[in-house]
Amino acid sequence: MDKQELRKLIAVWFEEDIRDGDHTSLSCIPATQMGCQQLIIKDTGVLAGVEVAKEIIRYFDPECRVEQFLEDGALVKPGDVAFKVYGKELSLLQIERTMLNIMQRMSGVATTAHKYQSLIADTGCYVLDTRKTTPGLRYLEKEAVKIGGGMNHRIGLFDMILLKDNHVDFAGGITNALTRAREYLKEKAAAGDAQRFNTMKIEIEVRNFDEIREALATNIPDRIMLDNFTPAKTKEAVDLIREWERTAGRHMEIESSGGITIDTIRDYAIQGVDFVSVGALTHSVKSLDMSFKAVK
Repeated sequence: MDKQELRKLIAVWFEEDIRDGDHTSLSCIPATQMGCQQLIIKDTGVLAGVEVAKEIIRYFDPECRVEQFLEDGALVKPGDVAFKVYGKELSLLQIERTMLNIMQRMSGVATTAHKYQSLIADTGCYVLDTRKTTPGLRYLEKEAVKIGGGMNHRIGLFDMILLKDNHVDFAGGITNALTRAREYLKEKAAAGDAQRFNTMKIEIEVRNFDEIREALATNIPDRIMLDNFTPAKTKEAVDLIREWERTAGRHMEIESSGGITIDTIRDYAIQGVDFVSVGALTHSVKSLDMSFKAVK
């Protein structure tokens, strides 16, 4: 994530938590007193957010010094120490909760992504995140998915065309939606940012085999999303699309989506799809437990 954008978020986080002062700490801790706190892991999982934590610390008090022991992506267990921070005790106390909130959330996402991806690592399929993210934390949560071994889908509405069921219905069908999307990208490319719009992918969600055939007949999409297909129907769809590839002479990416859980992800991945998207990577995550304790 761009550091300027991150620092804007950090400013909002501290405004939310501190406002005109941490009156608890100010009431009992001398302003010049120096100390050390260490970040202790209390759960098993994948560590994420270390680099963000360091930026939080730099933003709040550049004079603090970080002694780092573990990096983002490390497999951690209870008792592991990720880093120590040396500086004014007032700074350490005011940094604590904001830093922990972000690290616990990101580590929870990374741990979840790691669990899902580990189940399908031998299939050549990747688990994808979605836009079902915490408002304001999307970039960080998607970064955590990558740290955990998953892959990012589009970041937002601006970096990919994804024609879902409502778009198809409003546009009057698969062919209309895809044709208009292609023409839109051509117009945007001609108007200026050609590099961006000539390379922007088009994905379409399909609900049945008739829609698959119609989408393939246009030769427009870069990816087809199979929405709420069973594993058996997914295999049929994959076979149909791979047969089309031999005639068309190009690869079509295939994504499975819709209600896929940690118990069923492998059932879909082994059918030959390229991706499985799972909203639970970011919307149903248990934060990884950790604490920031004084070193005496």
